[in-house]
Amino acid sequence: MGGTQDSRTQDGSTQDGSTQGARGSGGGRRGAGSVLSGIAVAVGFVLFLGAFVWGAVVYQPFTVPTDSMVPTVRPGDRVLAQRIDGAEVRRGDVVVFTDTRWADSPMVKRVVGVGGDTVKCCGAGGRLTLNGRELDEPYADLDDPGAAANGLRPASQTPFEVTVPEGNLFLLGDRRSASLDSRAHLQEAGQGTVPRSAVRGRVDALAWPSATMVGRPAAYADLPGGTSRPGPLRIQLAAAAAGAALVLLGCAYGPLARVLARRKAAAGAR
Repeated sequence: MGGTQDSRTQDGSTQDGSTQGARGSGGGRRGAGSVLSGIAVAVGFVLFLGAFVWGAVVYQPFTVPTDSMVPTVRPGDRVLAQRIDGAEVRRGDVVVFTDTRWADSPMVKRVVGVGGDTVKCCGAGGRLTLNGRELDEPYADLDDPGAAANGLRPASQTPFEVTVPEGNLFLLGDRRSASLDSRAHLQEAGQGTVPRSAVRGRVDALAWPSATMVGRPAAYADLPGGTSRPGPLRIQLAAAAAGAALVLLGCAYGPLARVLARRKAAAGAR
């Protein structure tokens, strides 16, 4: 009588709803976490799928049919060729092209000379010369059973000197003793060169059985025009990896939150 009435209910909460407020605060945090995890999944899917769509637009896969480009690429290798205009080709590029005078199917060779260049073999050291300058070709396989007894391995067993017409390309295989390239067409119009318009893509990377980038030879870097820049493949791969990580993290949030809540509840009951 005359005493104050206890405002607590049987579950320990006060009539002013302080416990409910605390629970509501926890629910708000869980709700915010769910929203953020949903956003992470959505952004992840956009990055992951967008990277593949971007890659399909920029790159085209090809299978290398012969051993003429060993050791850079080998027969049966699956390569990714960036779709480019022939005007973008630079010296040292490995390109996929189609020329019906050579074959009916796409071929893979390395660009050695562009319009206006004089390509000759061989120089005093047995090397290929470009505009009178000997080229260092670490990418080339010069092992040839016909090499001289003194151990000299010339850049080509077929001597030639060609001035490349404007708008054309002079192409050689990296495995010189097993490549039917511009040297096999020296007697034809253009002296074995092909028009830039014949190029269908520039090889940026090997996709299978190994996953490696195809580098640009340093020997051509300080020549007029320099070497080409790699395509956006690395950016696309990074975007796909980031997207996959976001999807996994977003999907894992719900199960992890439930496990942590159960552990917290069990600890509070002790």
